Amino acid sequence: MNRFAEGPYRRMLNSAVTRPALVLTTALVVFVGSLGLFPLVGVSLFPKAEKPQFLINIDTPKGTSLDKTDAVARDVEALLAARPAVRHFATNVGRGNPRVYYNEWPKNESSTHAQIFVETRDRDAESIAALIGDLRAAFARYPGAEVEIKAFAQGPPLEAPVAIKVIGDDMEALRGLARDVEAILAGTPGTLNLDNPTARAQTDLHVRINRDKAGLLGIPLVEVDRTVRASMAGLPVATYRDRDGEDHPIVVRLPIEHRPSPDDFDRIAVASKTGARIPLRQVATLDLQAGPTRIEHFDLERAATVTADVGDGYNTEAMTAEIVEQLDALAWPPGYRYYVAGEQETREESFGGLGQALLVALLGIFGVLVLQFRSFRQPVIVFAAIPFAITGAILALLLTGYTFSFMAFIGLTSLVGIVVNNSIILVDYANHLRQEGRSVVEAIHEAGETRFTPILLTTLTTMGGLLPLTLQGSTLWSPMGWAIIGGLLVSMVLTLLVVPVLYKLFTPEAAVEAV
Repeated sequence: MNRFAEGPYRRMLNSAVTRPALVLTTALVVFVGSLGLFPLVGVSLFPKAEKPQFLINIDTPKGTSLDKTDAVARDVEALLAARPAVRHFATNVGRGNPRVYYNEWPKNESSTHAQIFVETRDRDAESIAALIGDLRAAFARYPGAEVEIKAFAQGPPLEAPVAIKVIGDDMEALRGLARDVEAILAGTPGTLNLDNPTARAQTDLHVRINRDKAGLLGIPLVEVDRTVRASMAGLPVATYRDRDGEDHPIVVRLPIEHRPSPDDFDRIAVASKTGARIPLRQVATLDLQAGPTRIEHFDLERAATVTADVGDGYNTEAMTAEIVEQLDALAWPPGYRYYVAGEQETREESFGGLGQALLVALLGIFGVLVLQFRSFRQPVIVFAAIPFAITGAILALLLTGYTFSFMAFIGLTSLVGIVVNNSIILVDYANHLRQEGRSVVEAIHEAGETRFTPILLTTLTTMGGLLPLTLQGSTLWSPMGWAIIGGLLVSMVLTLLVVPVLYKLFTPEAAVEAV
């Protein structure tokens, strides 16, 4: 290493110092060029979990009995039992499974829902993905139920990787726009498990009051509403307190033994102002109308959310950008808009928080360097290593095939505090030599050659310590490891040439006492 420092490195350093404009221009071109490669790397939040397990969610139409849902679940079980790759499975009908993964929450009790927890024999990610793809194809058009295959994913709980909220006032308009959004998502390659709650309408029984007839008979409209509610759902009229001091509400309603039916409305009579009891059918008719299963609100406005999962091998950010481009081309009525939620919303929040942490770290490091060197110029020289760390991280992720994920961002944040060490070693030693009477050029030459081996060894040992983390191929930890390794390697190479050039430019001969 010493021979290399005194031979090839000395010649390269001498050439760089004599051609500062060429060196800085080349470094700037390399940095800007690496930023141009960033779209090829892509951005993601968290990868799929490397677990030999997945969930199957079964949802039947509203009003389906528990026995019918159980029959669908048994059909799914029969298909799972015929798959040699499936090791075990456990089924819960009427509610979700217990919490089996840290970001999966069980669904509330419902006669229309069942969930199957599946464990595979093979832990290989490709084999699990092939099994999930096979099952999705088998249940793509299951009659009378929606069967969703859901693989576990890392990170905080998400509504879905792709979620588009349609916001507006009128439910019918929202339903139509949600269908358009669903069609856009269905036509985008890579989307899976599309869900549009507004497409699942329920049948409501509407009591339509003849206002003119009710007015002639002296029946207030509020009395009709109160009587119907009291008869069907019950109306609290008093409270009974037992010997133990506990209160029990007394509820009055029609003596209905089973679920209410339209025939029970024939037993309802409303009171007029004169006290006469008039059958409800005299002043009202019953209509069956389709209504939404739920009404969602977003920022105090009515909304409908259309969601979709992302298949293996597809980038969520690229798919979301393609979907947004089609949404912008859609004819949106006045007062209606869309909002992109899902992974993009969470990614912006997460990266925004890390961006603030990165800014605080940069300011803190800069402040420490100002105190150490008693100068504002030399911290700028030290900070020259940071852009090259970004270049190395981008190149490493591009070559290894990983996307710029949340963990890669953490690795990049860590690099800010690591790569400046090499610059500090060079600048500090050059300052020491100048205090001994050396010129700027002599100081940077001797500092570069003397500190070449320590800088190289510290970088290599750090990279070696990260190799066990990166070579295991984890989709969660490997991006962070490769980002740090790439940033260290590239910043080391460029720092050994660029920092001496900047030191010569920013440190005049007359500034010996200042440093």
